[in-house]
Amino acid sequence: MGNALVFQSDFGLLDGAVSAMYGVACSVNHDLKMYDLTHDIPQYNIWEASYRLVQTMNYWPEGTVFVSVVDPGVGSDRRSVVARTNSNHYIITPDNGTLTHISKNDGINQLRVIDEEINRLPNSSESYTFHGRDIFAYTGARLASGIIDFENIGPEVDPNSYIKLPTKECTRENNKINGTIDILDIRYGSIWSNIGRTEFINLGAKYGDTVEISIENEGKNIFHKLVKYGKSFADVNIGEPILYVNSLDQMAVAVNQGSFTNEYGISTGIDWTISIKVSN
Repeated sequence: MGNALVFQSDFGLLDGAVSAMYGVACSVNHDLKMYDLTHDIPQYNIWEASYRLVQTMNYWPEGTVFVSVVDPGVGSDRRSVVARTNSNHYIITPDNGTLTHISKNDGINQLRVIDEEINRLPNSSESYTFHGRDIFAYTGARLASGIIDFENIGPEVDPNSYIKLPTKECTRENNKINGTIDILDIRYGSIWSNIGRTEFINLGAKYGDTVEISIENEGKNIFHKLVKYGKSFADVNIGEPILYVNSLDQMAVAVNQGSFTNEYGISTGIDWTISIKVSN
């Protein structure tokens, strides 16, 4: 029966790149179950590739194989790796930071470097710019199908030796908690922070309270307003901002039936900070 194979990339769907990866996987095992996480990662955005994996992975069964291809260093000496997480999922990816959020939230217990002499699409050794097809999709399909075991991927290395993107932890100052804006809910324009619900609730906040929210980018104030903390978007009028708990149990800010991101020009990363202050 085999495990599911899930793809994500920054390729988009305007040409045949994603279809080529599917074709390789299908040629390995015609009965393999294949799915898409997303192919709309912004070009070269390793941070977002890392976050989308942690947003999704634990909702898939144990043994699921994820192939993540956001690879601005393709063809260079960066490693091709397969990580096995503590939850027994597999991530096949360039070693460029894509494992950052998975390692923080779930943990990596084993890491192997792909032996590209063995685990590579036949007759592709002179192709240096499409490892998503030639190495990652091919290896992922063989692993998900059970044609190879994890031990056959290549040499095992220190599970902490992968490239890590810089991150920040949220911090508390009396009745205020500080964090970063990790990702955007792209379709609806809300912002998702790294501040967990528990950390926020420990400030003494309750649904219906008004809190003070400040957002800064490299020391410049972008947003500073009093905002209602609600259970759902309908707790505020259309066009008003709201603080809420998102689907990953993190604190987020949205505009009811609007785009907070577009309205206030917000982006993501450790240079984008958010502070939530609760009145005592």
